Amino acid sequence: MTFPDSPAPGVSYVMPVLNEEREIRAAVESLVDQDYEGPFEVLLALGPSVDGTNEVVAAMSAADPRIRTLPNPVGSTPAGLNVAIRASVHPITVRVDAHSVLPREYTRLAVDALRRSGADNVGGIMLAEGRTPFEKAVARAYGSRVGLGGTPHHVGGAEGPTETAYLGVFLRHRLLEVGLFDEGVKRGQDWELNRRLRASGGTVWFTPDLVVTYRPRPSLRKLARQFVATGLWRGELARRFPKANTLRYLVPPAMVVGVALGVLAGLVGLVGALTGTAAAWALLGLVVPGLYVAFVVLAAVLVARGDGLRTRLWFLVVLPSIHFGWGLGFVAGFLDLTGNITAHTGR
Repeated sequence: MTFPDSPAPGVSYVMPVLNEEREIRAAVESLVDQDYEGPFEVLLALGPSVDGTNEVVAAMSAADPRIRTLPNPVGSTPAGLNVAIRASVHPITVRVDAHSVLPREYTRLAVDALRRSGADNVGGIMLAEGRTPFEKAVARAYGSRVGLGGTPHHVGGAEGPTETAYLGVFLRHRLLEVGLFDEGVKRGQDWELNRRLRASGGTVWFTPDLVVTYRPRPSLRKLARQFVATGLWRGELARRFPKANTLRYLVPPAMVVGVALGVLAGLVGLVGALTGTAAAWALLGLVVPGLYVAFVVLAAVLVARGDGLRTRLWFLVVLPSIHFGWGLGFVAGFLDLTGNITAHTGR
């Protein structure tokens, strides 16, 4: 695809923002502080926040005219991204998140990767970093194969073509050609957009040179909401595009179903044992949930062994929350069991 004929083409940072008072300043400051030599603009699509987010953003925008704000009354991530992309003026679009902090070299390395790879979209590693013991446990799960499955944008890997990318640095004209983000997809919209880019002959590229700091959700309730919604949408997308999914997406729902059936069989077996009937053999079903518990404990020992005691204890809670939230959500989304899936945004 055509790359801009300039040594340092202009870039537009696009960010949907909703209730991010805690993180927004650090995220925006990391954009303004990039060592990239080309011109840039920061476009913040503001949703209907109920905390002090918009006041923080207004102060930053008043101090730096390169920081522009745009209304996003819908409030969703894909709607905000589309609002910002349509209003942007530069040929390179850098998709950023209010929970992410970009290293100073990020844009320079990303634009170089776009140029040499000929790709439509380039992404790197989401390096989760926590501040509290709970957040550190979440970050540990994010960055391990036992947590989110070991995809390159979580654990790293060799540079090359990939299925999807974290955040993404795009050729703007290609985003317009494929129709921007699907505003009907509230989570998983990056995967769905990258699917269209690849289907239209484009390339999505992974490079481990790009490492973005990500701040995990700060509470168990918010984490559970995030992963239930993520699972719901992954199940929905698996049903819509069955040929575009890999087997790794089926592992969490298979685990959930296996554990649920094992517990149910165990209860039947327990009743059988108490009443002296042949159903007592079903107690063997408890082997499945028992193996899962052992897996979680072993993961906490091996994966979180270098962390403090509180973080390791939280890991015992966080890992099943991620697995079961995602897995239950996937089953519900795939079977279309939710009345209004668009209401599930994970916020």
